[in-house]
Amino acid sequence: MEDTNAATLKPGRLLQQFPSHVDSTDITVTARTLCEILTRASPTAIETALSSTGISPSTDLVCEVLKYCYHYPSSAVKFFRWAGQQGNKHSTPAWNLMVDLLGKNQLFDPMWDAVRSMKQEGVLSITTFVSIFGSYCNVGRFEEAVMSFNVMNKYGIEKDVIAVNSLLSAICNEDNQTARAVEFFEQVKKKIPVDGDTFAILLEGWEKEGNVAEATRTFGEMVISVGWSPQNMSAYDTFLNTLVSGSQVDEAIKFLQLMKKNNCFPGLRFFSTALVILIKQNNPRNAIALWDTMVGNGLEPNLTMYNTMIGLLCDNDDFDNAIRLLDQMPFNGVFADSLTYNMIFKCLIKSKKVREVSNFFREMIKNEWQPTHSNCATAISMLFQGYDPEAAIEIWNYATENNITPLDASANALLLGLCNLGRFSDLRRYADEVLDRRLSIYESTMEDLKKTSYKEGRAARDKFDSLSRRWKAC
Repeated sequence: MEDTNAATLKPGRLLQQFPSHVDSTDITVTARTLCEILTRASPTAIETALSSTGISPSTDLVCEVLKYCYHYPSSAVKFFRWAGQQGNKHSTPAWNLMVDLLGKNQLFDPMWDAVRSMKQEGVLSITTFVSIFGSYCNVGRFEEAVMSFNVMNKYGIEKDVIAVNSLLSAICNEDNQTARAVEFFEQVKKKIPVDGDTFAILLEGWEKEGNVAEATRTFGEMVISVGWSPQNMSAYDTFLNTLVSGSQVDEAIKFLQLMKKNNCFPGLRFFSTALVILIKQNNPRNAIALWDTMVGNGLEPNLTMYNTMIGLLCDNDDFDNAIRLLDQMPFNGVFADSLTYNMIFKCLIKSKKVREVSNFFREMIKNEWQPTHSNCATAISMLFQGYDPEAAIEIWNYATENNITPLDASANALLLGLCNLGRFSDLRRYADEVLDRRLSIYESTMEDLKKTSYKEGRAARDKFDSLSRRWKAC
């Protein structure tokens, strides 16, 4: 192999993915010693410094050192040459690391020198070419990557479907290059039998690019070429996710029915991913359509999926479907938790559904799930506005009896509600209870109570003044 000069090197953009020995906590003491020499010794003194350590480099030690040499390839080459002169032949993994290190540093001529040496040593394999494909594609040199594939036979490595898929994967890993991968696929598909993984790679590329039309075309060709098989489920999931991301949920549901007919209906993994996509899009209509398709085909969502779906519905004030899913849960062996109930409770409060709020509150506590302190406060306020003070007081009493803290917001909502309804005797009684509990009555609340009480006449004003004196004394 030729020597290389790290000083003139322009590292590939993936070089930062490879740690140096300084960054690692797992490196052995011996490997760290050798790496220190490679980074500190002058280029002409490296081999002498290595020999002076008295270390005999085993095949494992050579691999360990090379893994931390991506940032200084010139020194790595010197180390590799020195280690090969110490009596042990280099292992196949060591050679592959050397090829990868050179390729990732765009030192392609020395990389091919190493490949030729590997061929002479009889240690060349498909793994070597997978590395070469990645190194070329990382820096946008796709034609050289294809050229490397084309010369594989000259190096004694078969151009089979594994090689095809490896090159396709390397191309598709780069942004917006799936069309280029398809060009290569079109060139080789009549010469080399492809498989489900081939199409899965292309479909992942189209998913990343959000190209629904090309994903649909590729999926159609996949079915024609390799047929239906549960082994290709990851490819089906990818295609369906592309449709969902592209707001083609109706099409996704059509394909789901087709997959079911061919015994390839996806599992919860796809539906979980699809629901996350639709939640990010804030798309409850399509989410509920997909949900009903999932449940209707016998899949049983878990609690996390139910809560995620109910949360989306509640955020969009779809109370009816949220309750429907809540009622559905026990039939699928799932039981609602505090989050489930509080999301629906909050939705009802926000929608000002007075009767439903009081009824749902009673169902919650019957099932031994407490409302949150914030839901208690907003429910009390809303129920007073909806002229159901008894339900509001019921929630206050429950909150105090069960110590749903902090109680301050609920207390202030209660006092304001009683005041606005002109129930000044109750107001003073509950205000005394609030102060006895050492809860805070806000200054803004006292201002509102004062305004309303003073408008009502002398009796209301006297009650407020008495309350105000006690409040100031607390």
